[in-house]
Amino acid sequence: MADDQRSARIFGVLFVLTFLTSIPAAFLYLAVLDDPAAYIAGGGTDTQIYLAAFLEFLLIIANVGTAVVLYPIAKRQSEILALGYVAARIIECVFIAAGIILVLGVVSLRHDAPGAADLAVALGALKEWTALLGPGLVVPFGNGMILGYLMYASGLVPRPLALLGLVAGPVLLVGNLGVLFGLWEVAGLVGLLVAPEFFWELLVGIYPAIWGFRRAAPILSAREG
Repeated sequence: MADDQRSARIFGVLFVLTFLTSIPAAFLYLAVLDDPAAYIAGGGTDTQIYLAAFLEFLLIIANVGTAVVLYPIAKRQSEILALGYVAARIIECVFIAAGIILVLGVVSLRHDAPGAADLAVALGALKEWTALLGPGLVVPFGNGMILGYLMYASGLVPRPLALLGLVAGPVLLVGNLGVLFGLWEVAGLVGLLVAPEFFWELLVGIYPAIWGFRRAAPILSAREG
């Protein structure tokens, strides 16, 4: 039980770390993504892009860490879904890593080919696609439906919190599929559809980081017995 609770707190801290890395990185990247052509023409600061890339590198470590730390516990509930969660996190991180490389490519253009505006814009657009396809479409399955179900079925966190994950995943998926197929571009609407997943991931990190997993969870009590 003590080992499980230690893993729970590590899981929670790593989940919180994903917020502390991904959100600042997204704001730092705006210097490139808002206008890649202007950036390579001399209107940007490389240091903040390097910092954003480093933060996303830490994000990759934290993302995979959440799945690896949870796996020994979650597999007692469902080994297939526990492995599926690890796989979803890895796939998400592949897209994140691709996005890092694309943004750093824009920085390289700023030094080596400041007149390559079209190429800079293309790299910026590809970065946006990696965000939509990875965090946008993989996360609803991994962090939303798979993790939500594992938490609900196992009782590792309070059931109402786990239900939020089960709802948040499909809602986010619908929202990002709408963006993918050009059904809507309204920022406010997309923000509303993202909100449940945002709060689910925040709370599923904070809860175990502070309190650990619920000691009454059957997969923990069975281990103890």
